[in-house]
Amino acid sequence: MSDAYTNALLPAALVVIMFGLGLTLTVADLVRVVRAPKAALVALLCQLLVLPAVAYALVIAFGLAPVLAVGMMLLAASPGGPSASLFSHLAGGDVALNVAVTAINSLVAMATFPIITELSMNRFLGGGQTIGLPTEKLVQVMGTVVVPVLLGMWVRRRAAAWADRMRGPVKAGSVVVLAAVIGGAVWQQYQVLVDYAGRLTVITLLFCLCSITVGYFAPRLLRVSRAQAIASAMEIGIHNAVLAITVAITVLRNPAIALPGAVYGILMYIPVALVAYLFTRTAESTQLQGVPD
Repeated sequence: MSDAYTNALLPAALVVIMFGLGLTLTVADLVRVVRAPKAALVALLCQLLVLPAVAYALVIAFGLAPVLAVGMMLLAASPGGPSASLFSHLAGGDVALNVAVTAINSLVAMATFPIITELSMNRFLGGGQTIGLPTEKLVQVMGTVVVPVLLGMWVRRRAAAWADRMRGPVKAGSVVVLAAVIGGAVWQQYQVLVDYAGRLTVITLLFCLCSITVGYFAPRLLRVSRAQAIASAMEIGIHNAVLAITVAITVLRNPAIALPGAVYGILMYIPVALVAYLFTRTAESTQLQGVPD
């Protein structure tokens, strides 16, 4: 059941969710991101430069064991996870920006992920090892994020009225699927969560909160719109923990390095869901007061 959940049910659920998100987008939304790339560039710079520095500082401050330190750096180097677009949608973010940044960051990570991993292994383990981003993971990201969104956009173009009617059901269904994802993650990795519930739990939660904070306030300080800042916060707060775990186990062949990614993959949904809820409530309050973005 565990393998079926990871390899079949979860990817299928994400495909359905991303198709639903595509029903809310138009080509004009993506063109707008390309013509005004400021928000995307800020999000990418935060992801590629700021977060590895934050992870390194936390690792040193907490005095993590070398293998766990490498695991944290793998996590920081990972691109955004597919569910970032879902949380952005629920929180009122610019989903088009999420789709664009996820696609771009997944490609850029083919170069940056091996570099950061190799540097961290040299720093903490004292030995280099050349690795590459598994091609199948890049294909998986494209298949579960980009392709379903594009298909949903195509359906919207052909049947806009039907797509508008589906907004409510899609959002409600997304919440149900999201709850199932969190429950499944906890169920699968429960023993890991119990065994490493101390220092590793604190550092991963802190890293998630730092990621969300940087992802939101850095764009806002640079006068990026609130919706795009929310999208950036979700994109940067939700790391592709599966990628970090896969590389640790299959490439580096060290399950201990995978532990930070495993713990983060469970716990990240808690602060992200709370922040998404706060964004939603804040947006409702702003609308009632008639305050512009």
